Amino acid sequence: MDTVLLITIIIVIVGLAFDFINGFHDIANAVATGISTRALKPRVAISIAAVMNFLGAISFTGVAVALTSSIVDPFALKNGEFVVLCGLIAAVIWNLLTWVAKMPSSSSHALIGSIAGASIASAGSFGVLNWGGFTTIIIALIVSPVIGFTVGFLIYSLFKFLFRNKKLVQTNRRFRFIQIGTTAAQAYAHGTNDAQKTMGIITLALIASGFQTDSHVPFWVQVSCAAAMALGSSIGGYRIIKTVGTKIMKIEPVTGVAADLGSLSVIMSATLIHLPISSTQVIDSSLMGVGTANHKKEVNWRTGKNMLVTWMITLPSAGVLAAVVYWILAAIFL
Repeated sequence: MDTVLLITIIIVIVGLAFDFINGFHDIANAVATGISTRALKPRVAISIAAVMNFLGAISFTGVAVALTSSIVDPFALKNGEFVVLCGLIAAVIWNLLTWVAKMPSSSSHALIGSIAGASIASAGSFGVLNWGGFTTIIIALIVSPVIGFTVGFLIYSLFKFLFRNKKLVQTNRRFRFIQIGTTAAQAYAHGTNDAQKTMGIITLALIASGFQTDSHVPFWVQVSCAAAMALGSSIGGYRIIKTVGTKIMKIEPVTGVAADLGSLSVIMSATLIHLPISSTQVIDSSLMGVGTANHKKEVNWRTGKNMLVTWMITLPSAGVLAAVVYWILAAIFL
């Protein structure tokens, strides 16, 4: 079998493995609020999320198309298919490490950082990066949690005003049913952005390998990535659900709905304008925004600080890890 073809096949397999891990790693963030308020039983919530993740993943391709050229120029990348493979391997390793550590790290940061790191290691220069597109992605990754926090804060502030004369018990009873819908919508939004990143990386590999000449995402790539993420979602990241659902703040149906609405609106907006963002960061920051609007002392800022540190170190750490993976594998196979 041709070496390039073999590497491309391995890339597809590792890419689908990454989406599978992304599914059980990140779906915790989408369903944690609904489970913690007992609006949904864990298995029911995760089953709904798996279906909605799949539907979201096959609904859009704009983010995937943008990613094929935003990080690096696929036509100028030396040993492009090998670089992508090393990046994916590093991203998978990072996701597994943070899953074991029970930290809701960003799969988006891991994937983007890994591809960038492997590309730099291959070229021996930072000049290989498409700085215009890469900078746009970095800005989106940094700004989106701030927007998520702000929108969550504003939505819950509006809820407090609208229901100021209602008893909390009555309000929560009504919002518990609404939360079923927002949990499903949250999972759909997650699928529209997160699954597309791997679609884009696999398409990048197809271009770099010479099997494709444009950034169009093949239908088989779209469906296989969606299915892999849905399958991972069906297993569920129970370890991270506990961190998001209980350790950031005490979540009630009304605060859960506000957080869900805040985060899914930001994620869907980013998807519509073809910006890859971190669903993990937006969901968690929206929850902290809601907690701050309710009472800032309700937020466990120590957990928030630990999550922030993890977010900050993920992209550069994944990049360094990818560079090391590239150097090791290149020494063996190139």
